Amino acid sequence: MSTETTIMDARGLRCPLPVLKARKALKALVQGDILQVLATDPGAVKDFEAFCRTTGHRLVDCREADGVYDFRIEKATP
Repeated sequence: MSTETTIMDARGLRCPLPVLKARKALKALVQGDILQVLATDPGAVKDFEAFCRTTGHRLVDCREADGVYDFRIEKATP
């Protein structure tokens, strides 16, 4: 079983829009797939940590470069 990675560009969006858009995008994925989210809102770091903690999805990675946050979220079992 191979995993797919979907990229979602949320740059320029303010809280809570990146998380709301990610929630919607994750619904279209299958278990184990990765959603890569690009965001510029510094508040997104805490938002995505809380989102993953409460939904069961796994925050695989979170990096920042030049003001762009790169989140990798693995979809959990529905």
